[in-house]
Amino acid sequence: MVNPVSSASQKPNYLPLKKQIEGFVGRTGRPYGIYFKDIRSGAAFGINEERPMVAASTTKVPVVLYLYHLVAEGKVRWSDRVAYNGGSDFESGAGVLEFEARPGDRYSLRTLATLAITTSDNVAYRMLIRHLGHDQVYKYMGDLGGQTVFPGGRNITTAADLVKYMEAVLEFQGKHRELGGRLLDDMANSVYHVGLPGQLPDELVVPHKEGQINDVANDFGLVYSPRPYILAVLSAGNVDVDEGFADIASISRMCYEYQQKVEKSGKATALP
Repeated sequence: MVNPVSSASQKPNYLPLKKQIEGFVGRTGRPYGIYFKDIRSGAAFGINEERPMVAASTTKVPVVLYLYHLVAEGKVRWSDRVAYNGGSDFESGAGVLEFEARPGDRYSLRTLATLAITTSDNVAYRMLIRHLGHDQVYKYMGDLGGQTVFPGGRNITTAADLVKYMEAVLEFQGKHRELGGRLLDDMANSVYHVGLPGQLPDELVVPHKEGQINDVANDFGLVYSPRPYILAVLSAGNVDVDEGFADIASISRMCYEYQQKVEKSGKATALP
């Protein structure tokens, strides 16, 4: 059996976990992009992590994070309001505003940010990105390290980019504890909660963002296990997106269980 932690360097060995996940996704026969990062050591691995894939709602996180930065810098206020424009803002599929918003209705930036994350409201997201400016949002995502940012205007991303965005959320929370904590709390209390946290203990806090459209099932976020980690999973070709999210939950469980072994082994081999 491979020890998940080397007693000499205390550097986690994630090769067994990577092989386990590779075997799992290989058996599905579907395309995946996966990236894992251990928060404590910075050790990471990927499986097709640079493959451009449909992002679905996962890109709502960096867009909302940009808004949070503007609030922190005093450039906008949560109370600022945006008027709904049906011609540019309407999109069905998730959230309540597609049913409730009427032309000219005005919503605060705080309301739009909350809805975009907690209910994945598509109308709220489109209103935000229009108000903030597409070019400014794209530049911000690039500044965070994103390499695949809406190429040709298409909502495409990679698992590696999503992990960078999650790291940016944590960095923001480190600088702006109250604001960042609010965003993480919204992400941890989404109405969509079946991907990364689907097979994990209920008491774990899991700030994450799911996304689905057609045959796509995606999720990424942070798992606050005893040894925290960031995980991004993008998938396509799912005949049933519920099955796709169940597979994401299985991958997340593999990571969680391996992290438990890493934590236990690390404590066993650590010097007194």
